[in-house]
Amino acid sequence: MLRKIRISLAVVFFVLLTMLFLDFSGVFHKYFAWIAKIQFIPAVMAVNVLVIIALIFLTLILGRVYCSVICPLGVWQDVVSRFSKRRKIMNHKPFRYSKPLTWLRVFFLIIFVVLLLAGFTQYAGLIEPYSVFGKIASNIFSPFYRLINNGLAFFAEKFHSYVFYTTDIIIKSVSVLIISIVTLLIISILAWKCGRIYCNSVCPIGTILGFVANFSIFKPVINLSECTSCGICARNCKAQCVNSKDHIIDYSRCVTCFDCIEECSQTAIKFTPKFIFNKNNKAQNIEKEEIDVSKRNFLTISTLMATAAVLKAQENVVDGGLAIIENKKIPKRHIPILPPSSGNQAHFSQHCTACQLCVSACPNGVLCPSTSIEHFMQPQMQYEHDFCRPECVRCTEVCPTSAIKRITIEEKSSLKIGTATWIRKNCVVITDNVNCSNCERHCPVGAISRVRIDMNDENSFLIPVVNAERCIGCGACEYHCPSRPFSAMYVEGIETQRFI
Repeated sequence: MLRKIRISLAVVFFVLLTMLFLDFSGVFHKYFAWIAKIQFIPAVMAVNVLVIIALIFLTLILGRVYCSVICPLGVWQDVVSRFSKRRKIMNHKPFRYSKPLTWLRVFFLIIFVVLLLAGFTQYAGLIEPYSVFGKIASNIFSPFYRLINNGLAFFAEKFHSYVFYTTDIIIKSVSVLIISIVTLLIISILAWKCGRIYCNSVCPIGTILGFVANFSIFKPVINLSECTSCGICARNCKAQCVNSKDHIIDYSRCVTCFDCIEECSQTAIKFTPKFIFNKNNKAQNIEKEEIDVSKRNFLTISTLMATAAVLKAQENVVDGGLAIIENKKIPKRHIPILPPSSGNQAHFSQHCTACQLCVSACPNGVLCPSTSIEHFMQPQMQYEHDFCRPECVRCTEVCPTSAIKRITIEEKSSLKIGTATWIRKNCVVITDNVNCSNCERHCPVGAISRVRIDMNDENSFLIPVVNAERCIGCGACEYHCPSRPFSAMYVEGIETQRFI
């Protein structure tokens, strides 16, 4: 029964969180954005004390249930592991107990915290489970989801139904896509062959919660009087933490999946308060040497936890939907344009784990992963596909780490994230001797006006002039500019975003 409840909750959390990265309608973001905010590292980065306390308290009561229910990457590994158990025709070898690689766990935890403290949060996100899954869902699952949606929209239109509508499928970063594919393959292969080895040897969250789980109240406990040492529990433990020979369970690696309890035909394993059970049972479920290791590492791990807790956080381009024209090229900006309400680069870099949730949620497709080494995979604005509409605040609503702070639509319309500049040599008025008013007509804040090239000639063409104090850097002028391959209107980022 416990296992069925755990699986049911895990499916609900996994599906809802995955849909946050797949849904382009905004429905799931409106009602279920909180699921991303209760992930452990996003809660730490956002200094969400209540969530952090709740997750630690949950672990102290039930063990690492977070890893088997709430963590999306953990659930994915369970799915892969479950399929691997069914491959009997491929000479599947069951799981077996293995000693903990404590040195490796502490090593990855130290690397993770050092990267956070150094401000390289996006690289720390390469081993943090929520961010890893976010990249996989955003870059791999999302294109397939949109492809299926477009197929349904195509067939629905044949029957004069418009329940579905087509949406663009854009690969925003080939490098991030490759990293996502490689990561998915590595984690899936490890889960297929070794179960939860990633969670118990690499994942920093697994290491932190594993230490806390040593002191949990409820634990799976082996009853010596009923155990026949058949080894079924060990062969079905994907965490490889059950030593059936010595009747030992390593609680720092146990993810509270209840598989051992479900598979035990003698009902010799019970999920119960260990201090009560041990009154009539002499079995000790943690090896003395493992206890000693935990004691020796207590100061190191607790210090790392405290440090982390206080850390603050390719489609066709069309003009007007009418004519297929040459693709625009991305200009090289001296200062990148950050997502709205992200403050400055220092704050954003320290809090953004590059989970790609804002990239997936952006309805206009203007947020793209950066390809620079310094800000690799963190989202930045690009206006070759669309512009950042003043009435849209989707990214501020879904960010779980407070790298992008939540604002209202009224505040968004007066938030300056960059400044537009006219590039004379690219403007069609100069190069083609034609009249053009696209930038002026499409500017949502009226920051662009036009003046004559020659003030003494009434027949001379008009060229744009930007009011830098009024411009908010939304990119409407850059996107709608007909110049190719580079727009004549170019938006440069600013050091610190501000309201005007």
